[in-house]
Amino acid sequence: MLRFTYRQLDVFSATPLKGNPLAVVHHADALTKPEMQAIAHWTNLSETAFLLAPGSERADYKVRIFTPAREIPFAGHPTLGSCAAWLEAGGVPKGDEIVQECGAGLIRIRPGSGRLAFAAPPTVQREVDAETLAQIALSLRIPLDAITAARWLHNATPSWVAVMLRSRVEVLALKPDFAAMGALMVGVVAPSDVAGLDYEVRAFAPGDGIPEDPVTGSLNAGLAQWLISAGIAPPRYIAAQGTCLGREGRVFVERAGEDIWIGGASVTTITGHLTI
Repeated sequence: MLRFTYRQLDVFSATPLKGNPLAVVHHADALTKPEMQAIAHWTNLSETAFLLAPGSERADYKVRIFTPAREIPFAGHPTLGSCAAWLEAGGVPKGDEIVQECGAGLIRIRPGSGRLAFAAPPTVQREVDAETLAQIALSLRIPLDAITAARWLHNATPSWVAVMLRSRVEVLALKPDFAAMGALMVGVVAPSDVAGLDYEVRAFAPGDGIPEDPVTGSLNAGLAQWLISAGIAPPRYIAAQGTCLGREGRVFVERAGEDIWIGGASVTTITGHLTI
């Protein structure tokens, strides 16, 4: 039998039970890919992360990230949560920034005041065709003209297709038809009228077994690069996500030079051992 240190963290929240949960398995080098996938399927969280010794001399650690159904090269809340778990377990970075090795390459992470932030991988943007827009409107049960802007966003994860609505109220009122959504991973964003918050975000990925994700770092990274580059959003803003799920996710976005930083708090809720 194998025994591993195990943590579960709430990411993008400093308050337990109000963010996006992440399972982290430490010193997981002895696990095979099928074993990692079986553990991720068992935890049934949107992602489970496995910390390994780095292969790159520049990296502080390596992480492999699994949804309940498959391995993915990168995701935002596993990046922040894995880093928080690694630091909590005594990890010491080689430099001022922490460097994570993952399927998407090397990801820079910087510590801040009560939270971590990762430098968003480059996002490839493209226009959304009329057929896909019609499918999104149908799946969100909204008129096509309720969508004010849209972009495909690909940043080393399965591609998100993001749409903008006019108001937070419209975003929170959505009751999607997941059968109509099919394999699309749909992100929805709109300006917020809540004091201290700039945008409201929701994320739907029914094809990955995640009807609605509580807080999504990769989507918010793509949204930030789209909205800031298009002049829609300011270079620094705060997005809320998870409201309809009873969560209070907060994503802190900042452009610094050529980098877009995606930040948030993490809090450990479970510490123990995993035996398989």
